[in-house]
Amino acid sequence: MTENREMTKTKFQKTAKPGDFRELLSYSGDKTAAGRIVSALLSALLCILILLSLPAMHVRAEEGYDEVAGSSSMGQTDEDLAPYGMTPVSGNMIKDGEYIVSTECSSSFFHIEEAKLTVKDGKMTALLTMSSSSYLLVYPGTAEQAAAAPYEDYIPSVEIDTWDTFTIPVQALDAELDLAAFSKKKKKWYPRKILFHAADIPADSLLFEYPDYDRISQALALYDEADEIEETAQTEETVQTEETVQNTEPQAIQIDLPDGEYSVEVSLAGGSGRASVTTPTWMNVQEGRAYARLLWSSPYYDYMILDGRQYLNETEDGGSSSFTIPVTAMDEPMKVIADTTAMGDPVEIEYTLTFYKDTIGSKSRVPQEGALRVLAGAAVFIVAGGIMNHFIKKRRR
Repeated sequence: MTENREMTKTKFQKTAKPGDFRELLSYSGDKTAAGRIVSALLSALLCILILLSLPAMHVRAEEGYDEVAGSSSMGQTDEDLAPYGMTPVSGNMIKDGEYIVSTECSSSFFHIEEAKLTVKDGKMTALLTMSSSSYLLVYPGTAEQAAAAPYEDYIPSVEIDTWDTFTIPVQALDAELDLAAFSKKKKKWYPRKILFHAADIPADSLLFEYPDYDRISQALALYDEADEIEETAQTEETVQTEETVQNTEPQAIQIDLPDGEYSVEVSLAGGSGRASVTTPTWMNVQEGRAYARLLWSSPYYDYMILDGRQYLNETEDGGSSSFTIPVTAMDEPMKVIADTTAMGDPVEIEYTLTFYKDTIGSKSRVPQEGALRVLAGAAVFIVAGGIMNHFIKKRRR
């Protein structure tokens, strides 16, 4: 019998083709080594077919837990919970044990009554006892991540002695951690940030020397205060300087002449070369110092600047612009700025004015003064002629 079976097996091995599935299936019942191999291959093929027939599985958000609260109703603060320079403390830096630690949260609506920290083998968890029962679930991450997560990743509340509690993983102390909270009433996820204070861990339970953050904060506050004082002082100094520049009258040159009105020749240089000022122009001497009244060839100059001081146009009837400025130098250029609106937008143009000391003379030399004398003479002549004509006509009668 055994000899016939071996002969049959040898014959099958030599003649079997890939399509001889029925013979292979019937031969799988053989308890020999070859039969066991065939059985294993058939089992593996069956498993592959079963897996291929299963529908694709996707992780998706749990229905009813996929909504995030709008930004206007989040109740969040943008202030950092961790002071500047604070270093996160991980579980491998603390001895195993249980510790009560204080917490801070970015929202007053998520108030933690007590936080019990458990450290074991470098990993930390915290049992949070809540002051209210407003939240059904929490999730260690952002609100958006919570809304996209499956239900099994959520941490449900557990009632302990009538208090709602959550046991959450803690990656580090002295660091802001994202924690999303699901509202029972609103059915929405709210983003929260939470911080556990490592300062509450006893010093002998820490595997390092904990920094004195209070002293660091005080030093930083003093530094910021000093910086603010310096900045304020600089601002006040700048304001005072600007006010001094604006309020200080440029010093007019002293001149050995009695107080009164004179004329002086002046030349203008700079700009496009098309503008000019009347020369000779008026010069007033007040308390032994010289001041010039300039009359421009254009009505479009609205102010002049001399040594940082601004002088406004004195002409009010729409005629050529005129300005009274101190004469700060004789026989050498004086730098001035004149603002013109002739081109539409105001434009400040740099000029130089030179007053010539040896040309100082009578006010009558000013062209406008001569014109006034001509007009006055003409007026007198007209009046006199009218009177004479009146008497001539009267005598003829």
